[in-house]
Amino acid sequence: MTDLEPGTVVAGKFRIERVIGEGGMGVVLAAHHLLLGRTVAIKLLKPAALAHRDIVTRFGNEARSASRIQSEHVARVLDVGALDSGEPYMVMEYLDGSDLLKYARQRGPLGIEEAVDYLLQACEALAEAHVAGIVHRDLKPANLFLTRRADGSACVKVLDFGISKAALGADEAGAQNLTQTSSVLGTPGYMAPEQLRSSKHVDARTDIWALGVIFHQLLTGKMAFQGSTVADVYAAILTSPPEPLRSSRPDAPAEIEAIIGKCLEKDPNHRFANVGEFAAAIGRFAPTGGRLSVERIGRITGVSTPSQSQSVIVSQASAMAYGPVHTSEPTVASQGAPMPAMYAPQGQTPQQAYGASGQTPQQGYRMQAPGSAYPHAGGSPQYPTPMQYPAQSMAPQAPEKSKMHPSTIALIAILGVVVVTFGGCLSCLCVAGSGSEPNTYEQPAQP
Repeated sequence: MTDLEPGTVVAGKFRIERVIGEGGMGVVLAAHHLLLGRTVAIKLLKPAALAHRDIVTRFGNEARSASRIQSEHVARVLDVGALDSGEPYMVMEYLDGSDLLKYARQRGPLGIEEAVDYLLQACEALAEAHVAGIVHRDLKPANLFLTRRADGSACVKVLDFGISKAALGADEAGAQNLTQTSSVLGTPGYMAPEQLRSSKHVDARTDIWALGVIFHQLLTGKMAFQGSTVADVYAAILTSPPEPLRSSRPDAPAEIEAIIGKCLEKDPNHRFANVGEFAAAIGRFAPTGGRLSVERIGRITGVSTPSQSQSVIVSQASAMAYGPVHTSEPTVASQGAPMPAMYAPQGQTPQQAYGASGQTPQQGYRMQAPGSAYPHAGGSPQYPTPMQYPAQSMAPQAPEKSKMHPSTIALIAILGVVVVTFGGCLSCLCVAGSGSEPNTYEQPAQP
């Protein structure tokens, strides 16, 4: 299989051109599709991998998982089949570019806006995957491929769903059993604590952990958990806090460090519950196109996101639970909807949210005290209570009866002048028509 020479035609329709990637278990070849006249990528397993039934099963699982996700941010699977020798193959769209690992090594630490943009694009793919019951379990910069759209804009594609945990049907019991194994599956340094303990006890929050590690790496060029050996890395993941972001990237806002810290909580219950929450948290640091990604992710995951047409200014007191906000930009929340990304410090009520000139509003919209944010005890993250419309402040108020509006007084005066003027004129016309003298108004005789 690996000895296929350029020019060799396989499966009767693919002419091999060159090797474009190779890993421990497989190889990816560029090939020309003779019937469609386009370049495609063909993924094949190495002979050593073919000897392991579980690896072959994972190969088929990758094709099924990727084909179920329709996002543009997943490399499309075009075909699957077997060579004459019986070896399975997978045909995918050909991607021209570089994975984020190579890209970041060449560029150095990325700007916050650029890193956020790439992560949001990956989250679009993960949102669809998680809703379909697919957990990637091997997210890392090497599996995020940076390519270009036809207009030249950057496009990130999530690769390699080979060890993903998928909700498969009963007729795919073999593949389902694979996801229930207790063996460790993943890449050291990006694996969550629960994944190290047992690969079957993972869910979407395991991918959230990996996103936190990737975010830290893109911004600093360093791993969040380090060690001289794989065992040391595993020990750090299980017992040690991550490397502080701002020790290597002092220009990073405290909010970014807090977001990464929330992703890397040892207890999955303390992390973002889904990629929708994570996307909403980092969305305010995204470029314009990235904010559209946040909205799409929110619709897929059911997480409410701020609406520019219905936004109001919220004070800095409701920003983050991990410390003061070091930014001059106001945070935004939509009227009548939860704020998924901006949280108030625990036990505090947001003050001066809508009052003019720093005053607390007495009427109109007001916000109830939010619940605990980023909880440090068990349970799912709690969100602030949505903004309420107080019945008292919203009810129509009757005007005071003892006072009359100036405009009403003016109107009455004008009507009086009109009545007097035109009433006199009509009297004159009636008298003239009858030919008699008008009656004079005489004062009554004084007694």
